[in-house]
Amino acid sequence: MEVLVLGGTRFLGRAFAEEALGRGHRLTLFNRGESNPGLFSQAERIAGDRDGGLEALRGRSFDAVLDTSGYVPRVVRASAELLAGRTGLYVFVSSISVYANEAVPGQDESAPVATIADPSVEEITGETYGALKALCEEEVVRLHGARAMIIRPGLIVGPHDASDRFTYWVDRVARGGEILAPDGPDYRTQFIDVRDLAAWMLDLLEREQTGDVGARSPAGTVFNATGPERPLRLGDLMDVCHRVSGSDTTFVWADEAFLLEQGVQPWIELPLWIPGEEGVGGNAFDISRALAAGLRFRPLEETVADTLAWSRSRPEDHPFRAGLSAERESELLRAWHDRMG
Repeated sequence: MEVLVLGGTRFLGRAFAEEALGRGHRLTLFNRGESNPGLFSQAERIAGDRDGGLEALRGRSFDAVLDTSGYVPRVVRASAELLAGRTGLYVFVSSISVYANEAVPGQDESAPVATIADPSVEEITGETYGALKALCEEEVVRLHGARAMIIRPGLIVGPHDASDRFTYWVDRVARGGEILAPDGPDYRTQFIDVRDLAAWMLDLLEREQTGDVGARSPAGTVFNATGPERPLRLGDLMDVCHRVSGSDTTFVWADEAFLLEQGVQPWIELPLWIPGEEGVGGNAFDISRALAAGLRFRPLEETVADTLAWSRSRPEDHPFRAGLSAERESELLRAWHDRMG
């Protein structure tokens, strides 16, 4: 199978490329050549820019396209239009954030998506991200119809995750000591290992080649793609991090009211935590369609161990993009202990 990846050298695209090449597929990577240019020498490399620099793809045909790097409808439209009629499946990686109301638990793929007053807006913020992704989906479906496949992941985690949202917890627990944790151990969380997501997407493409895909909607197929298969408590994740690292750790579970009073930034300073009803719904999406389509998950211990090993391979002075600084955490722990007497 000949697959084009728009991107392919950073995180999800990198994991997909590793999986595809490992299974013997022919891979073409289209990107600017700025991130990890030495990777995947066995793949065809096409240099270009998806925003105005697609000419090198004109006239090319592929069995499948994987778009891991589309955020703005105008830009996604350009590649989807250029490749219309020249590919089998066009797989667009969207986001769970497309849903209009993340406070509703148990939402499946039929739930309403977010809208934006001015669809020409291209500034990506917390307020525009989901609606812009929804508009990107529309462009892919409009141009590829039944050959469109929309994947809506939640938080993607694992080695090479530059966001540090999951890595912060793995690394912080490994360092040991007293750790400030949000809400309580029963707080529910959802995420997916990047390698599980990549392998499953490739499974879908391989099944397409054999015709083993079942009925296809004229408007393409949409999947929520997060995990794990069963509800996961934040306390269970912390316990796994503790066992894997073998650190001497004490968790201090500070309640939501305290954290908000102290100005703690949800999702940024304390990753995986979103307060209120949005946190409940945002960590309880229905993934039954993806499970029925073969999505499977490696043991959490493996994800934690591999993420920790990768994190430790980075320079010691690597600045974390998410999580509390040591000084900020100490300050919050002192305030919490003072309150609790």
